Amino acid sequence: MPITSVASKPTSLKLPAALKTQLENDARSAGLSLHAFMVQTLADSVRRTRLREAFTRDSMTALSDMKTSGSGYELGNVRAYFSELASHRKGLQAKPRDLAPTQMS
Repeated sequence: MPITSVASKPTSLKLPAALKTQLENDARSAGLSLHAFMVQTLADSVRRTRLREAFTRDSMTALSDMKTSGSGYELGNVRAYFSELASHRKGLQAKPRDLAPTQMS
């Protein structure tokens, strides 16, 4: 994920020698400077953290909605749906029917 911001702030980062060597090797393999590789790696980490936070919020909202409405999706039905969807995407079968929520007990 390229960083397009023009504003930057210098910072100092002390790394264990073994880690720096690994980062240098990885940067070289990626065709990037060490600096660019570290900036990209840190930006990717921040993005993953934000995605995890959003996933947690969405999960909590979905759980609250399910408890309020009393309806949801059975795990076995969800697994079967995604299995059928994977087969559909490989061209092996027709698109599966949309899942319908069921009354949870």
